[in-house]
Amino acid sequence: MLKKNIFVSFLFVATGFLSCNLENKEKQLPNIVIIYADDLGYGDVQSYNPERGKIPTPHIDRLASEGMSFTDAHSSSGVCSPSRYTLLTGRYHWRSRLQKGIVGLFEKPLISPERLTFAGLAQQYGYQTACIGKWHLGWEWPIPDGQMNLFRPEKKDVRATDEHRKAWQEVFSLPIPGGPLAVGFDEYFGTAVPNWPPYCFIENDRTVGIPTEFGAPRLFGRNHASTQGPARELWSLEDILPALVARSTAYIEREAESSHPFLLYLSLTSPHTPLSVNNEWLGESNLSLYADLVMETDAVVGRVLEALERSGVMENTLLVFTSDNGCAPYVGNTTPEEANDLSMKAWPWDRTHPPVAAMEEKGHYPSGPFRGYKSDVWEGGHRVPFIVRWPGKVQSGSSSEQLVHQADLMATIAEIIGAEIPDDAGEDSFSLLPLLMGGNQAVRQNAVSTSISGLPGLRHGNWKYIAGPGSGGWTPGESEQPVQLYNLDADPGESQNLADQEPERVKQLEELLEKLITEGRSSPGPIQQNDVEVIRYPEKQ
Repeated sequence: MLKKNIFVSFLFVATGFLSCNLENKEKQLPNIVIIYADDLGYGDVQSYNPERGKIPTPHIDRLASEGMSFTDAHSSSGVCSPSRYTLLTGRYHWRSRLQKGIVGLFEKPLISPERLTFAGLAQQYGYQTACIGKWHLGWEWPIPDGQMNLFRPEKKDVRATDEHRKAWQEVFSLPIPGGPLAVGFDEYFGTAVPNWPPYCFIENDRTVGIPTEFGAPRLFGRNHASTQGPARELWSLEDILPALVARSTAYIEREAESSHPFLLYLSLTSPHTPLSVNNEWLGESNLSLYADLVMETDAVVGRVLEALERSGVMENTLLVFTSDNGCAPYVGNTTPEEANDLSMKAWPWDRTHPPVAAMEEKGHYPSGPFRGYKSDVWEGGHRVPFIVRWPGKVQSGSSSEQLVHQADLMATIAEIIGAEIPDDAGEDSFSLLPLLMGGNQAVRQNAVSTSISGLPGLRHGNWKYIAGPGSGGWTPGESEQPVQLYNLDADPGESQNLADQEPERVKQLEELLEKLITEGRSSPGPIQQNDVEVIRYPEKQ
């Protein structure tokens, strides 16, 4: 009996010791906060564009002064959904079904439940994970066959009928599978796409309330909501960003009290359209409604920093700030009065003199020194601000000129938390930890970013090969040669196409791009399969 009591006591002590050690180990892991701005250009951040940037961004600039700014960082695409896929999975989007464009309205999920994300990886190592904000990667919407016309009418001035409300009641009372909870997040709050229906919040896998009306006409002014559909009564676009901030700060304060680390993916809806600026920021930039929204976005970053400080977890938090693509060319000189004029349309605009040019005429260049804007394969489409703040680890006020990609978050998080990435995950991800620790050796030799049409741009060192003519996006401009080659070290503005002068280099980069496609990965590891047959460029006529 004595031996049994001794054994039980030993087991209790050992179990407690193990539990304590596990808890201590968890506390040593940093909290991770990723703030993903939407359509924020490289030059919209003052610290990235001090000479040609006119929008004050004091809170983002603070991140830069307290962390590391990467000046050659890229999203996977010049538009949103593909960049989000790559950010979360560490895999180029063009290995999936999304060869061009974005995930459409009420479309199925782009990320399969079997695909590992950085959230799912962190979950395996004891992290509580949350996604707050814009998703835009599809859901398994439970809309019956033959009823889609009740959810996406062609007209914007349509009124809801009893048939509409009955269908909405049935569908929006059901869970919506396939979203963030299916791919590694413990909780979700946000809007699937703020300028698309349903016009309501979604919490976890259910809508917050049941839409009863079609979106009100006031939602569809210039650069506001773009597609008609089911909406909660009195739904306001201006309420979205404050709600995301409130939920994010509450999440930080709640999780700061727990023993486990947390990962927050705050996917902002701004400064993307709708240009739904709240009164506090209207006119503050003296530039445009878009610039006002950039300032409001910067204030959101400040609120997150305040929450981290107030909760006492700032010093043990790795914070990443970046954007999904460049500034959209269809924003610019829009004023609050113009935005409320329902007769004005955002599309089409004069592509030879897009609205964004009005800001440039006032001295603000949202793409900084680079060519192009959102949608383009040129640098302005996908070269983005990328700042990492990690007290005690990353040197304050530092910068890196090394080539990095948003796909690299997966491998970076894995190395920080001591995780192994399976062979069939993170196929295009390289750890940035050596750079964050002050190293200056390249962590990747190449990177691929595409335009909205899927036109790929391949970086290899300072050289950039584009497998076709033009921007591949909305910015006009064709090249005389069928492909493009630029030396970004000498020509960051991509003004001199050297393809005809460097035929051997073009051939080498063509072969490298084909190798990256056929091997199913760019990081070291066994060959993997792409989900589909990848489109090759230049496309044959």
